[in-house]
Amino acid sequence: MATLRETGLRWWWLAIVAIAVDQLSKWLTVSNLAYGYPGVEITSFFNLVHVYNPGAAFSFLADQGGWQRWFFAGLAFAVTVLLSVWMHKLPKAARWLPVAYALIIGGAIGNVIDRLMLGHVVDFLDFYVGNWHWPAFNLADSFIFVGAGMIIIDSFKKDSPQ
Repeated sequence: MATLRETGLRWWWLAIVAIAVDQLSKWLTVSNLAYGYPGVEITSFFNLVHVYNPGAAFSFLADQGGWQRWFFAGLAFAVTVLLSVWMHKLPKAARWLPVAYALIIGGAIGNVIDRLMLGHVVDFLDFYVGNWHWPAFNLADSFIFVGAGMIIIDSFKKDSPQ
C-alpha cells in the first residue's frame, strides 16, 4: 500500500492553507466592513464589500427556504471525498492535478464552513464596469474557479502524467 508521501494526498496541506486564508479573509471582512454596498472603493473597477449569499454561484437558489444550505454542504462533502480519492490515486510525480484538486477542496470546505456556521457565504470581492457589477464573490470561490480551470486545461494536454 502506498504511503501518504507517495500519493496525491500529500497535497492536502494546500487545501488547509486555502481554507485558512479564505476564513481569515472573511473574518476580516465581517469585522471591518459595514454590511452592504457600495463598500470601500479600491480602484475604478473594484470594491471591497460585505454581503451574504445563501445560495451558490450567482446566488443560485438563494431565494429558497433554507434547504439549499444542507444541499450545498452535502455536495461539497461529496466533492471533497471524490477529489480526495482521485488525489490518493495520483502518482508521486503528479503536480498539476493534485494542486487543482486541493484548491477545489479548500474552496469547497471554506464555503461549507460559512454555510454551516452562518447559514450563508460571506462574499466581499466586487468587480464592476460602469454600473454593471459582477456578482460579489470570495477567495473560496476563486480557489474553486482556478482549480476547475486547471482541470479543464489538463484535459487538453496530450499523454501527460499530470
